[in-house]
Amino acid sequence: MKLDERHLVQLAAVIETGGVTEGAALLGMTQSAVSRTISMLEKRIGEQLFIPGRRPMQPTSLGEQLGQQGKAILSSSRKADEIIRSFKSGSSGRVRLGGVPFFIDAVISPMVASFQRSEPGIMIDQSYGNYPDLMAGLESGQIDLAVTPTGASDLKADYAFEPILSARNVLACSVGHPLVHKRTIAIEDIVHYPWVAPLPGSPLVLDLHNILLTLGIPEVSIRYAGGSLLSVINYLIGTDALAILPLSVAFSFRRESKITVIPLDIPQPERALGIMTKRKPYANPASRKFIGHLRREFSDLRRMIEKHDSSIPWAHGPFLAERDRKPMA
Repeated sequence: MKLDERHLVQLAAVIETGGVTEGAALLGMTQSAVSRTISMLEKRIGEQLFIPGRRPMQPTSLGEQLGQQGKAILSSSRKADEIIRSFKSGSSGRVRLGGVPFFIDAVISPMVASFQRSEPGIMIDQSYGNYPDLMAGLESGQIDLAVTPTGASDLKADYAFEPILSARNVLACSVGHPLVHKRTIAIEDIVHYPWVAPLPGSPLVLDLHNILLTLGIPEVSIRYAGGSLLSVINYLIGTDALAILPLSVAFSFRRESKITVIPLDIPQPERALGIMTKRKPYANPASRKFIGHLRREFSDLRRMIEKHDSSIPWAHGPFLAERDRKPMA
């Protein structure tokens, strides 16, 4: 015998509320419709489902067992309704975030933490990638949004890019590095110390080459390559090595007093860091809410970085004069 699940739900509602009228009101149905369902169930089963004459209505042993099944169905239905409401409001769901490694680790991960303090029902599924990988992930639907640096010439018509931070690189080192307090920095100083190479595929690789080309430096001694952000920071702390890092990344470590910035104004890339999505009706409210959080966080971060940047006595003339006086092939 196969019973209609809707009939079991109505039976559970009557048991829960103690009356047909009350059960009908709970389900948004008429009293007569629920009453017909109970009568039809009893006739089909051939057994009474409620003890006659009891008010509030009390189920028989069979009625109670069947009511438990209807209660489970009713609970699942209510849970499904709650899931739908929560998803549409952006209070639950999953956000698939992709981003460049160093920036994700240093800057975005704290923002994810602050987001989930107010939105604990949203799961963030984060992955690493450089620009080509992130674009492929967006195209295939594997990620919802990418936080990536890009230049104007790289933008495609079917993608939306919202700049959130200007790309600015700095020369980073340990706080005790000899160059930190040197009044005049010459090219020989840059060449003298070992360097950390950026991750393969990172735009910082091209930035490093452009810096060396602009300054007339043929090459530098690369002693460490391929490390994660934490390993690069630890390497800088334990050596006199130099590394090119985004200013925002170096800024995020300022309170730890382990690495610092050499106040040398180096050539800067022509790109911005921003949020990349596909141009389409966005079907993930949780992602929209997360993007809104990133906007607010980056607005605050941008102001703090600009204030910090303006406090650094960047060296221009002495270094450039030294470069012009002693050109290197």
